[in-house]
Amino acid sequence: MKNAEIAMIGLGKMGYNLAINLKRNGNTVYAFDIDTELRTAIEKEDIKTGSSIHETCTLFKSQRLIWLMVPAGEKVDLVIEELIPCLQAGDIVIDGGNSFYKDSVRRYDYLKSQGIEFLDCGTSGGKEGALNGACTMIGGDKNVFESVRPLFEAISVQNGCLYTGNSGSGHFAKMVHNGIEYGMMQSIAEGFEVLKYASYDFDFEKLAQLFNNGSVIRSWLMELVGNAFYKDPNLDSLKGVMHSSGEAKWTLETAMDLGIATPVIALSVMMRYRSQQEDTFSGKIVAALRNEFGGHSIEKSDS
Repeated sequence: MKNAEIAMIGLGKMGYNLAINLKRNGNTVYAFDIDTELRTAIEKEDIKTGSSIHETCTLFKSQRLIWLMVPAGEKVDLVIEELIPCLQAGDIVIDGGNSFYKDSVRRYDYLKSQGIEFLDCGTSGGKEGALNGACTMIGGDKNVFESVRPLFEAISVQNGCLYTGNSGSGHFAKMVHNGIEYGMMQSIAEGFEVLKYASYDFDFEKLAQLFNNGSVIRSWLMELVGNAFYKDPNLDSLKGVMHSSGEAKWTLETAMDLGIATPVIALSVMMRYRSQQEDTFSGKIVAALRNEFGGHSIEKSDS
């Protein structure tokens, strides 16, 4: 499917940039968000918007391809219910948010009973990836994926698009991805906390840059923590409060259901809860990392 018509429902941090990415790659893009300011802003990118989901769907001239980027949970179901009267058999709904994989299987079955196709797409890469090349993992019927493969490949970084299998597998893969991410961020944070309280006067930004040049632990996360230290050498402006999207918790619960030990992920989830109770330097680092790659909210320090 090339030069597709596609509507982005949800213009948050990821959805807004994905819509622009889709437009840049030659697709006709429509958009809707309940926030009128976001709709006005996206229209400057030559993307038409509707004042409602229904109106947005009327903009299509051919098969409807709907990409959802709304918060996981009940909101996804509410949007789907609002979409169904606007859709026809063979139309495709893609959930690119952080939905729980079992919810995605349920939604696949439900939409299938209505003659509507459904793909679950785990989407990684943060705001930058959404705009310039995401990492996408897609579950659902393979023939449906193949019909839109060119679209996914165009908006993904090279070798960053994978059909993962049956319905739910894309969101399952993203769930585990986020569990791994939690563990990696926590280890970076703990390491820098040891450095902070050592008897040496380390320059955290320069050390992060060093670690990211030729060392075994070089990574995008290390680059981002260096960016955070550049902006605020000791992260004094932040509170060490680490919020959570819930996916690592799902990873941990799923691992327990499967009888698989995931102690690093388990402890990283526990540290998120601990951060709600006490301000720590490691908490500041994870909070800063989440803000750097995903634009997630941070809490400013009173000092």
